Amino acid sequence: MFDVIIVGCGPTGAMLAAELRLHDVRVLVLDKETEPLSFVRIVSLHMRSLELMAMRGLLDRILKHGRQRPVGGIFAAINKPAPHGLDSAHAYLLGIPQPVIVQLLEEHAIALGAQVRRGIPVASFEQDDEGVTVELADGERLRSRYLVGCDGARSIVRKMLGVGFPGEPSRTETLMGEMEVGVSQEEIAEVSGVDRRFWLRPAGVGIYSVVIPAAGVSDRAEPPTIEDFQQQLRTIAGTDFGVHSPRWLSRFGDATRLADRYRVGRVLLAGDAAHIHPPAGGQGLNLGVQDAVNLGWKLAAQVRGWAPETLLDTYHAERHPVAAAVLDNTRAQMELSSTEPGAQALRRLLTELMDFNEVNRYLIEKITAMDIRYDFGVGSDLLGRRLRDLDVRQGRLYDLLHRGRGLLLDSTERLTVSGWSDRVDYLADSLAALDVTAVLMRPDGHVAWIGDDQQDLDDHLGRWFGQRR
Repeated sequence: MFDVIIVGCGPTGAMLAAELRLHDVRVLVLDKETEPLSFVRIVSLHMRSLELMAMRGLLDRILKHGRQRPVGGIFAAINKPAPHGLDSAHAYLLGIPQPVIVQLLEEHAIALGAQVRRGIPVASFEQDDEGVTVELADGERLRSRYLVGCDGARSIVRKMLGVGFPGEPSRTETLMGEMEVGVSQEEIAEVSGVDRRFWLRPAGVGIYSVVIPAAGVSDRAEPPTIEDFQQQLRTIAGTDFGVHSPRWLSRFGDATRLADRYRVGRVLLAGDAAHIHPPAGGQGLNLGVQDAVNLGWKLAAQVRGWAPETLLDTYHAERHPVAAAVLDNTRAQMELSSTEPGAQALRRLLTELMDFNEVNRYLIEKITAMDIRYDFGVGSDLLGRRLRDLDVRQGRLYDLLHRGRGLLLDSTERLTVSGWSDRVDYLADSLAALDVTAVLMRPDGHVAWIGDDQQDLDDHLGRWFGQRR
């Protein structure tokens, strides 16, 4: 008997398993693949994801394997510098091989006590009032209290659950990869700067990221080849730029879909199982990891028996609108990549507007999830937002969140979390940098309460962390 079975051991599933293990939840992760994906696709961890890694003590480990670059030029590939005034200690992008981030997160989950079984396809499941029975392809039956589908765009969990996945099917296919080139950077800039149907961008020493339409190349069911890229570049650009020695090659469509519900009884969805969209802005992996951190402590609270009645439902209430906003901004970015005259005119206008720092920052904060504010009711603009990594008496704020617990920061030294101290930590500290008296933080770093009244604080502790003990 497990507390939670997770289907899918990608970044979302591995991060969720680790979050649950912080609260001693018995976790089993099942993945149908015998080994993690081996092709070396470079993904970008955005500012908010980097903050979450810092909150769990993972960032230093991850930074060793990545390459930092400025957080600019990622909205619709409009080449603008990073905006000024980004409110984060981690105001950069981290390019990291996808197999590496998956391995690091899986190792983290296992080190915390999660069980991972690979090469184990799920055949079916049934839920009842007490839990979920999962049948594997070999006939083995497992029992858990909850089941979470983190099994990607073609999620078998979502399909068997019968959750609708409305949206738009793929209309166009695009090739994307990283490879070496055989011409100078000046020649690349001269040719690619006049045609918005493709781009070549530096992705490391001697390596370029190449994105180009896939129309007319090999069967979409087959992996693309370097010859496909050469053919399309010659067709569209008039030269193949001497591309060779690919690191990785892939293709993607512009299908855009969002699950109707993230929870049906004891079964939940996260990551690509809940939402798919084109990779414009590199948001997919980040969105899934952030789903996991939002869900993890809430599901753990349910398992451990202290969750308020409606806590688990806030997962859908908070994350579904975030995914809807991501789908909208990727739709907009894909339209801006069109060669139609109207779309190109709009792109030129937006390019001019992004010269204004506030416009540039607004779009970058949207792409990197820094603009998220959950609806916690009327209050300060800080309420519902994540709190940046502040200097505190014990060092850095995020260092106090490694255990995945709530945290009260109190400059009055009069408030208390007595009765909730098994779930919420306390720190007396000046909050002059925030111009507030005290803040209550959830385990995901979002501000759940601001004030100085103990009774009001107790009410909010009860709202998020259950009854006093």
